[in-house]
Order: sequence, then C-alpha cells, then structure tokens
Amino acid sequence: MTDHDSHQFDSTTLREYDIRGIVGETLGEADARAIGRGFATLLTRAGGKRVAVGYDGRTSSPVLEAALIEGLTVSGCDVVRIGMGPTPMLYYAEASAEDVDGGIQITGSHNPANYNGFKMVFQGRPFFGDDIQEIGRLAAGGDWTTGSGTTQSREVLDEYVERIAEGLDGIDTARLSGLRVGWDNGNGAAGPALEKLAAKLPGEHHLLYTEVDGNFPNHHPDPTVEANLEDLRQLVADKGLDFGIAFDGDGDRIGAIDGEGRVIWGDQLLMIYARDLLVRIPNATIIADVKASRALFDTVAELGGKPVMWKTGHSLIKSKMKETGSPLAGEMSGHVFFADTYYGYDDALYAGVRLMAASARLGKSVTQLRGEMPAMVNTPELRFQVDESRKFAAIDEVKARLANSTDDVDGTDGVRVTGKDGWWLLRASNTQDVLVARAESDSEEGLARLVAKIDEQLQLSGLERGPQAGH
Repeated sequence: MTDHDSHQFDSTTLREYDIRGIVGETLGEADARAIGRGFATLLTRAGGKRVAVGYDGRTSSPVLEAALIEGLTVSGCDVVRIGMGPTPMLYYAEASAEDVDGGIQITGSHNPANYNGFKMVFQGRPFFGDDIQEIGRLAAGGDWTTGSGTTQSREVLDEYVERIAEGLDGIDTARLSGLRVGWDNGNGAAGPALEKLAAKLPGEHHLLYTEVDGNFPNHHPDPTVEANLEDLRQLVADKGLDFGIAFDGDGDRIGAIDGEGRVIWGDQLLMIYARDLLVRIPNATIIADVKASRALFDTVAELGGKPVMWKTGHSLIKSKMKETGSPLAGEMSGHVFFADTYYGYDDALYAGVRLMAASARLGKSVTQLRGEMPAMVNTPELRFQVDESRKFAAIDEVKARLANSTDDVDGTDGVRVTGKDGWWLLRASNTQDVLVARAESDSEEGLARLVAKIDEQLQLSGLERGPQAGH
C-alpha cells in the first residue's frame, strides 16, 4: 500500500467550521491533497463535477493550492482556479457561476502568519461539522474515487468588484458623493479588490495597507480586537472621515469605527443594517448569534422585524438563514450575511458598501446612528481554558443547576440567562478548548452581579476563571 492510498490528519486540524493548522507542523501538502481527494469524492458522488479554488495572501498558500488541485483532479473533479483573493470572492465564484458545483478557499483567516487552512462550500451550502469529519473518514480508509479532472483559470476579480458596487444601486448619488471613508485592509487578501472597489465608489476613500503581505507587518488582521483598529482610528481622526472599515485576513469579517473613533461592534453594525433593511422588507427575520446585545434583538422587534437568536458560527448562521428565508444575519465576530440583494454569504467588502448605503438611505451619519444606540455596559468576550473533555459537560451541569431558575434560560448555544440586571452567557467554543462568557447590563453594578453569577457557576463545576480571560 503506497502512502497515497490513505491519509491520517493531525487530530487538531479537522474543525467544526473549517480545516486549520500550523504549516509544516499540523498541516502540509499531503493534507491538502487528501482534502482535495475527499471533497472531490463527496462532490462526484452527489452528482457534482466542477470546483472553484482560491487562496489568500499567506506565503504557504500557493504550495497548498497546488497539492489541493492535484487531489481534486486525481479524484475526478474539474478545477476552476480563481487565484489569490478574499474568501468572499471564492464564495462569489461558486454562487454566481452556473457551471460550478463547489468551492474551496485556502485561508488561515485571522490566525497568525504560520497558520493556514480551508473554507469550503458544497453545492451552494456551507460545508462543515460532519462534512469535515467525513473527509477524515474517507482519508483514513482511502475511500476515494479516481478520475482525471481538468484545470482552467478564470478571472473573477473585476466581475466580483462590479457586483459589490451594486450595493449602492438606486441610491441618490448626491447623498453618496459627500461620504468620506477610511479602509484598513491590514495587508490581507482583499487588497487588490479593495483598490479596484474604492476607485469605483462615489465619495472620497482613504486606504491603508492594501499590499498583500502574509507576514502582516503593520498589525494583526483581526478587526474584533480593538488594538488592531488603532491605525484606522488615527486615519479617521487625522482626515476627519465619516467612518472607517477594517477587514480580517481573508476579507469575510468586518470591523468598523465611527467618526468619533468609537468601535461599532458586530451587533451594533447589525442594528444599523436592520434599520435600513426593515424599511424595505417589513417583518423580515433577522438572525444574530447568542453573544449579541439585547439591544439588537429589542431594536429589530421595535422596527417590526422578527429577531432570532442562533448558535455562534458562520456555517451554522448561514444554514439557519436558508432555513428561515432570512435576508440579514450577523455575528459578534464581524461576519455579516446579506441575502436581500446579495447571495447570503459573509463579505466584509460588501458589508462596507452596505454601511455607506444605510447611512445614505437613512439620511444619518454613521456617527449619529452609533450615537443613538442604547448605552449598554458589557464585558468583552471572556475566554478561559477548559479541558476538551470537560467543556460540553460543564455547560450541561450549568443547565441542570438552572433548571428551576426564575430567570429566563435560553439553551440555544450554551446557556444565556436573562434577568433583572441584564443577561450573561456561558458557552463552549466549537473550535478551541475554551469556555466563552459574556455579560451585559445597563449599569456597572448590574454587570458586576452578572459576572459574579458566571464565576459562581464555574466554581460549582470546579472551574476557575483565570487571570488570562480576554480575547
């Protein structure tokens, strides 16, 4: 039996929403080839044939792309190479082309430079959870189809940028031409797309770090960490811009700050998008994850929408959108999904354009929209390490203890408990050996009481919230 007849993945790489690892340690060319073989096997068995492949700006991406394509073609799939670009460009290539049945983006997302990985879409739906485990099972047994697929290259960048710019269709250009926006690409894969987009958009645009550099020399490309928004904040202040937009490394998550330098977190962005959308689509279902502010769910309800709280994870949210026909969804982590006049996937460039659109249509500046939001006091996401074998069990213990609580206990994803002081959340991460906690109140005293409740539950399960709690 040759080494190509089966393959074992490192136990840490096949994750809930994607495949990810440290290049040269837990992830390499043999893994990429086996992923290609497994994906092609599943796709051809489901009647599909052609796969779009893209990659991000990491130094390891081209080598992994070559191995992935070899695996796909040797198992009978035809490959359409779209080259380097943001993950949403790969999603676009898959969603917009009649002849494409699946897509794989090679990306380490916002992980450190030595990581890389794969995000996948299968016949128009997210490919995650058991799908990913199935790739591992097929590899272990060498249960792969064989064939000889073809490879072609396809230019989609210009078409993709053109499609994003359509987010401003039908809006009075006079309202848009006065907008002044800052954009921080953080040396991520969206750089060339952002440069082309900014040249097309009305208004004045100032760009930072559009050069793609997998070593991320300026700051780490994760816009949910406030320190990474400092350069953008400075740009907005120096030039007196209306607002600023930042991307993560592969362009599917957005961060934003208003004209006063205040961060607009994921749930607050969703409040702005909801306000704009519900004018045009009354009663729409709008989905957010369990970490989102109560203010968001309340605002959606007040505006006549149907708020739905759902599990954290971009694949899970996308699946729930399809099931409910929701035109808009989002997560605290900056994934925002538009399905009203777009394809329902997370695209930070498109989300940036839609922030311009919302401001223009609502006739208010982004700073004004941010300023009108109810003032809530909340913790950042608190994370603490828990043994993998304990993390889900601990949540079950908390649920059991709260069975007779007078507070409202929601078990959608972990436990989210709402009482007179506000709410607190404790959930197990699907991607790491950590428990995640968050709390929100309308006063500092209320928040302290909620955090004490989290600590109490941890102690009762023999766990401590360590000093390293933070992002």
